[in-house]
Amino acid sequence: MEIKLNSKIILEKEFKKKMNGYSVDQVDQFLDQIMEDYDAFDKIVAELQAENKRLKEELQNAPRKPVTSQSLGNTNFDILKRLSNLEKHVFGSKLSE
Repeated sequence: MEIKLNSKIILEKEFKKKMNGYSVDQVDQFLDQIMEDYDAFDKIVAELQAENKRLKEELQNAPRKPVTSQSLGNTNFDILKRLSNLEKHVFGSKLSE
């Protein structure tokens, strides 16, 4: 994806004049608005690119915490314990039958 226009190109764009054509003042005013939007978009894109770069660097420099099998085992145990308690609560004495 390539950006083909910028505010300078828009400013320097000239249109051929014909009889019963567009109002030159209206076209100029509209092009002025487009230029302002392009400048705003350029600023927003630059800010987002800078933020994206900063976040990527922050992610690369963040300390990594290794996942151990012990922590996974504890998590599985906790889930099974909760499931067992839930079954006892729902089914009550019917479980032992």
